[in-house]
Order: sequence, then structure tokens, then C-alpha cells
Amino acid sequence: MDYIQQVYKGKNSPWMFWLTFILTAGLFIGNLIFFLFFGDGIDIAEEQRKLMELVPSKNFWLAVNLLPFVFLLGLLFLLVRYLHERSLLSLTTSRSKVDFKRFFFAFFLIVIITIASFALSYFADPSQVVLQFDPIKFTILLVISLLLFPLQIGLEEYLFRGYMMQHVGAFVKNRWFPLILTSVLFGVFHGANPEVAEMGGIVMIFYIGTGLLLGIMTLMDEGLELALGFHFGNNLMAAVLVTSEWSALQTDALFKYTGEDVGTSVLEIILPVFIVYPIILLIMSKKYKWKNWGEKLCGKVTPPIIESPSKPPFDDTLIEHN
Repeated sequence: MDYIQQVYKGKNSPWMFWLTFILTAGLFIGNLIFFLFFGDGIDIAEEQRKLMELVPSKNFWLAVNLLPFVFLLGLLFLLVRYLHERSLLSLTTSRSKVDFKRFFFAFFLIVIITIASFALSYFADPSQVVLQFDPIKFTILLVISLLLFPLQIGLEEYLFRGYMMQHVGAFVKNRWFPLILTSVLFGVFHGANPEVAEMGGIVMIFYIGTGLLLGIMTLMDEGLELALGFHFGNNLMAAVLVTSEWSALQTDALFKYTGEDVGTSVLEIILPVFIVYPIILLIMSKKYKWKNWGEKLCGKVTPPIIESPSKPPFDDTLIEHN
């Protein structure tokens, strides 16, 4: 059974899907509704500064922002396990066990790429980036990030690339639609982030493109391990390496971007989608020998054939002879 077919290992009534989706995606839905109806008159970056004045601790607010994901991920796991009567392994991978080597490969790959690209940018023009290293604050930031970011990215990956990808794929009986749908929704649900208000809707290309990258990883590799590792590494670097006034993550990172040329930042965000992401997929495809791209990304989804238990061999000694 491939990754999407894992959904057939449990109960799949439509009401179960909608109940689980609404309950676990409530945070994203609430943020999006608030942004659409009330966001026009609100300066998100300014509101963040006001909150910081109440409790002047970026680490505190980072933890507050991440804690809801802990409860929502736990809720998703409970609903999958007891409402859908499925194992969490079937939500994670099509393999017989979780492949942590894949997770760490994707994690270190994006960490190395991020640090290398930042180093090149910094040494080329350090005028717009300042070092703000504070040993105590940074240590607290690192601890919070290592403890809570796995749960934050876990909810997003298990919800979008896991739960939704599997259930929508089984419903529409193909792979391309859930890939596109989950990528777009992943981007839309990040639409309330301060970067969008500061840089404009073009930043949605980054969010949707990232969702598409993670979705391709999941379908091609038949599991979430690569997507989980990549997402964790990406968010960890966003928190501890460099921050800015208009970033969704206001942290005590090592560096702070002080430039006022937002256009340059937009290019730095958008270009990886068209340059770095294809290279990452190429590296992974070579390492894990991905084949049949068309079938895995656009093919049909069919219920697995479940073989009936084999009958015991015929034993004529059980026949009574008159």
C-alpha cells in the first residue's frame, strides 16, 4: 500500500473528516477569517510591538504563539487514533516503521543550505544585518525552538501533507488534486502572517511553493519523514538565525535584518522557490532513487486489494467413511 492508500486502514466517513479538519485547523481558519474581515485597518507589525510593550520578552511571545499547536497536534492524533481507528504510523509513512534517517537528512540539508546562503548574503553586503547575540536570551530561544517547533511543524505536516492529502486523495481518486489543494491551503492559511502585509501578496508564492515542495516530497517518498525534517529545519533557522521587525517570528535570533528595501527581501524569499527548491528535489530524488514521477504525482488512487485469509489445506481425514 502506498502513502495515500494508508487511509483505507481506518474509518473514512465524510463527517469524520470534516469534524477532524474543523477542530484541528481551527487556529488557521480563525486567523484567516479575522485577517479577511478585520485586517484592513490593522497594522500587524505595530500590534506586535504593542504586545511586546506589555511583556517585553520575545521568547515569551514565541512560546505563547507555539503552545496552541501542541494541543491541536495532540487532538489530531487522538481523533485519528480513536475516531478513525487508525494507527499514527499509517498517518506518517507507508513504511513498516518511521525512517528517522530521512528526517535528519532533510533537516540538515535545509540547515546547511540556509546557513550557506545567509553567509554569502551577509559577507556580500553586511550593512543591512546586525549581530544581536545575547547568550542568555539565545539559549532560551534555542530551548523553546527545539521543544516546540517539532510540534508546530508536526501539526502542519500531519494536517496538510498527512491527513488532508490522504483523505482528499481517497475521495477524488487521484493524486494531483490533493497535492495542489493542500499546497494552496497551506499558503492561504499563512496569509495572515506579517510578511504578507509588509511585502504584499507576492509572498504567497513562497508559502504555496513551499507547500508544493513538501507535498512532492511526501508523495514521491511515500511518507512524511522528509517533509517533517525539512519543515523543522526551515522554521528553526527562521527563528534562531535572523529576524526582522516585520517577521512572523519575532525572536532573539543571532542576527537582525534592518534594511528598509523590502523589494530586496521579497526577491530573497521568492527566488529559492524557483532555484533552491528544484535543486533540493533533485538531490533527494538521486539519493532515494525516486521513479515514476507522473504516476506518483498525478496517478489514480484506488482502494487496496485486501486478500482474504487463505483456507486451510483440504484434509480428507476429516471425512467420515461409512
